[in-house]
Amino acid sequence: MQFREIIKQIMAENNLSQEKLAKILDVNQTTVSQWLLGNKKPSYDSILMIYQKFGVTPNELFGINN
Repeated sequence: MQFREIIKQIMAENNLSQEKLAKILDVNQTTVSQWLLGNKKPSYDSILMIYQKFGVTPNELFGINN
């Protein structure tokens, strides 16, 4: 699963709009939109926040299997 699909899944499971997710992760809504379109990937700080807030590890976020 690609990171943008995981972001969509997080949003669906937590009933979050792009705006709400952006607020939780301290980014702007345009950034979340770019993630969902696959045009940008989350920064290190955003990856860390996703892990802290939603329990998704960086490896899971980017589809890396050990």
